[in-house]
Amino acid sequence: MHRLTLASLALALASQPLAGQGWIEIERPTVISGANPSVVRVSSEIEVALEGRATRVAVTERFRNDGGGLAEGSYLYPLPGEAVFQNFSLWMGDQELKGEMLNADQARGIYEEIVRRKRDPALLTMAGHGLVRAQVFPIQPGETRKVVLRYTQLLERSGDALRIRYSLGARGGSSGTWRLAVPDAARFGVPYSPTHSLTTNRRDGTLEISIDTRDGGDIDLFLPLRRGLVGTTIETHAEPGEDGYAMLLLSPAADAEGPVVARDLTFVVDVSGSMSGQKLQQAKSALHQALGTLRPEDRFRLIAFSSGIRQFRDGWAPTTVETRQDADRFIDALDADGGTNIAAALDAALGATVAESRLPIIFFLTDGVPSVGEQQPDRLASQAAAHIGRARVFTVGVGHDVNTYLLDRLAAEGRGAAEYVPPEGSVEVAVGALVRKLSRPALVNLRIVQSPVRFRDLSPAQLPDLFFGEELVIFGRYQGEGRGAVVIEGERNGRRERFTAEAVFPTSASANDFIPRLWASRRVGDLTRQIRLEGANQGLIDQVRELGLRYGILTEYTSYLVQEPDQLANNMGVEDSRRLDIRGGRAPATPAPAAQSGAAAFDLARQSGQMSKVATLAEEDRAAADKLESYGAGAKDLRRAGGHVFTEVSGVWTDVNHRDSLRVVSVAPYSKAYFAVIRALPELAPGLSLGEQVLVTGRRVSIKFSVGGRDTLRESEIRELTRAFRGA
Repeated sequence: MHRLTLASLALALASQPLAGQGWIEIERPTVISGANPSVVRVSSEIEVALEGRATRVAVTERFRNDGGGLAEGSYLYPLPGEAVFQNFSLWMGDQELKGEMLNADQARGIYEEIVRRKRDPALLTMAGHGLVRAQVFPIQPGETRKVVLRYTQLLERSGDALRIRYSLGARGGSSGTWRLAVPDAARFGVPYSPTHSLTTNRRDGTLEISIDTRDGGDIDLFLPLRRGLVGTTIETHAEPGEDGYAMLLLSPAADAEGPVVARDLTFVVDVSGSMSGQKLQQAKSALHQALGTLRPEDRFRLIAFSSGIRQFRDGWAPTTVETRQDADRFIDALDADGGTNIAAALDAALGATVAESRLPIIFFLTDGVPSVGEQQPDRLASQAAAHIGRARVFTVGVGHDVNTYLLDRLAAEGRGAAEYVPPEGSVEVAVGALVRKLSRPALVNLRIVQSPVRFRDLSPAQLPDLFFGEELVIFGRYQGEGRGAVVIEGERNGRRERFTAEAVFPTSASANDFIPRLWASRRVGDLTRQIRLEGANQGLIDQVRELGLRYGILTEYTSYLVQEPDQLANNMGVEDSRRLDIRGGRAPATPAPAAQSGAAAFDLARQSGQMSKVATLAEEDRAAADKLESYGAGAKDLRRAGGHVFTEVSGVWTDVNHRDSLRVVSVAPYSKAYFAVIRALPELAPGLSLGEQVLVTGRRVSIKFSVGGRDTLRESEIRELTRAFRGA
């Protein structure tokens, strides 16, 4: 029998894409009848339990030998540097095998050897991690083995939150779940992850959080501690020589405690002829759901419109059992016919008086353009804006026939949001989610009243209301440096309340590199909506183009110019370059308000809305994928990785930011220089997953990984290259 003596982690069998958990590295299997072994992981479950300021992690994985040969090797698992290894268990009958912990330096050598040998860069993202290694006794053909790894990890404190990190690696996989159990759930606010979408459940005093691990990547999770009404956390990132980036996380309690802000809700629904059939049935179901969220202190109105309007009753209806039953009967009796009189519907919705202590919210749902009364969307929006006052307006556009200018403008004037439901989408799901989100107001009229630095380009630009059970995540830039309290003020039932967070705003900080990407995505969403509402001007278009190029965001205003990297020394001109223009020419003109209908306008409005509210890297990736798909064949050669956009040029995945004025440093793949550069610039690793031939652009230099590049670089050259790439 032969046992593996050199192994690594996040690289499982080269033929099998596994999640960045453990894997079994095979060296020299015993072959039976000429059949090679094929070890696959069939499941991976990560259970994390919070105990005070630490977590106890148990990783259970099962591996099956699907080949015809006897498989032997070592189990490898990457471990964060701050983790404390407890034990590793693999059972052979009654015998329990043990594992050993390798430090980060030992692990790095193993990682690099496997990357070099298998020519697979997936392990590069694990640089700096430790490694658990354990010999695996032979796995017979068809046999499944279970391994269990346990370790503890002390958590860091970030403002009013505990911060939990877990590394999944870059490989993805077919299945897997990461679960966190938090006892005494009442001590914590709403959890937030800037990297992954969360599924949460509170039961029997325990908060359960789960994440689907198939997308891979590093999990970053903030678990806010309860400190008064709102927990506040501030994180920063700063590039040398420019304004910094900040994330403000405001997390109220999951459940309302004490008095909440009373609401006056107006539900306006289109019942014109085009709403007949399934759309109307879904809208009715959504309205029934909305009535179910009303609290005793709330008041409501129901307005249905087609050529004219129908109201449930004059004035506000109190929330009682009787009025809700009557309202349900009113909804059930609605039918679809006639035209679309949006002007009359808006007049009715905005004509009611609301007390200062109450929060007025308007839900406006339509599936068409105005066809009765005033039909010009710009005039309709202007007339409504003059009467919106304190009302929050949330619009829902159903299908491609809506006028996106009107719905976006109403939402912008009303400090709300516009939702767009595609023809195949569910009105009931979209409206139900929105109504539930806004069911329990905690604080309204939020604003930052004090800070040691000056914020700019916040997204959202005007702080929205804060609701129990919903975290509020704000991204922005800051000017200068400083240390001190950020004070945020809000109102509850006419009374002002303040909460503070101590923060440090440095001039240079490499941590939290997710903040620039999320800020930039939101900023592009905000700017593209502004262009559609206010018209295009060169200043706005230039901002979108710059953000798109720098942060790898696909926009309709960005034309990508890529120089052939092998011919840069010849100073080739633009006429010899490859131009990839995803919109087929110069920046498109902004359509007139009345022309912003149809499938193309619907897609642009929906994409801007998605980008302007992204809160996780997973959401940002999905928004980018949707936009890339909408561009069709014009962008078929584009790839996104690590905040950069690449296109293939002469066999080299080339950063679209590259220009012939930039110096190019060539490095041979998997050479000593290759690993030295990655250690100095770990942000390059995601781009290298595209292939062996990759050119990545920094501030003052491009680095090209290709055959024929340099095998070694002196330490002084590495330092200079790092400074030039980062622009320090």
